[in-house]
Amino acid sequence: MSFIVGLTGGIGSGKSAVADLFAGRGVAVIDTDAIAHALTAPGGAAMSGIRAEFGAGVSNADGALDRAAMRAIVFADPAARKRLEAILHPMIRSESERQLLASSTNANCPYAILMVPLLIESGDYRKRVDRIAVVDCAEATQIARVMRRNGLAPDEIKRILAAQATRAERLAAADDVIDNDGDLAALPPQIERLHVHYLAFSRNLG
Repeated sequence: MSFIVGLTGGIGSGKSAVADLFAGRGVAVIDTDAIAHALTAPGGAAMSGIRAEFGAGVSNADGALDRAAMRAIVFADPAARKRLEAILHPMIRSESERQLLASSTNANCPYAILMVPLLIESGDYRKRVDRIAVVDCAEATQIARVMRRNGLAPDEIKRILAAQATRAERLAAADDVIDNDGDLAALPPQIERLHVHYLAFSRNLG
């Protein structure tokens, strides 16, 4: 298996922008959020199990997951979150492992980024990476970004934040911190510096 960097950060921290910068340098990016979206899209492999567990009301007319309806259920009932995770997580893990294996056999991929929003909360994923990079910004910045991007109300965003690791917990677990509290122009120099380090780590691992 190639050198694997676990990339994480809270909602609205800018993980996708960071991942795109790594991808632009030829790095394989395995995005567990993208995998989850594919699993819950119309005809997605997880949808039959989710409907069987939670009822037809959690799917849209096209058969995709109704995220607002599902979010309301899991925030009202922690046990429901566990039931949803029991359906999704094994599928996400299997597909992410498949993609990691494919990247490790590609000579043009120097190392892999495994992007996991809840990496800090999951001991399982932490065991699968060689290094943890955290995209960091202030909570106020997260809230403002998510309001612009998703149109969610501040109270709803705060409930999502409360269900995630705290900023302090993520920073304590980080091997590398990417500051994304300001302009996006500040990101490329940070990513280039980390890329050089990760290339060195990857060569030493090989």
